[in-house]
Amino acid sequence: MNELTERELAVLALEARPWRTQGAKEQAVREELGISSTRYYQLLNGLLDRPEALAKNPVLVNRLRRIREARRAERQ
Repeated sequence: MNELTERELAVLALEARPWRTQGAKEQAVREELGISSTRYYQLLNGLLDRPEALAKNPVLVNRLRRIREARRAERQ
């Protein structure tokens, strides 16, 4: 089983935090991770398919998987 990298752990931790505004989250992504919002969501989406991420934070990953599936269903 592959371990999650420091960056991947940081992405999960940032996503788990409560945000008052979308702008605050986007700013934290840039300042704390040093990546664009687009790259952040690419990394996050990839993490949702990894068993290591599910093992690390099952509540968060399962919630995000449900949201992702609902959005996919809306587009069809």
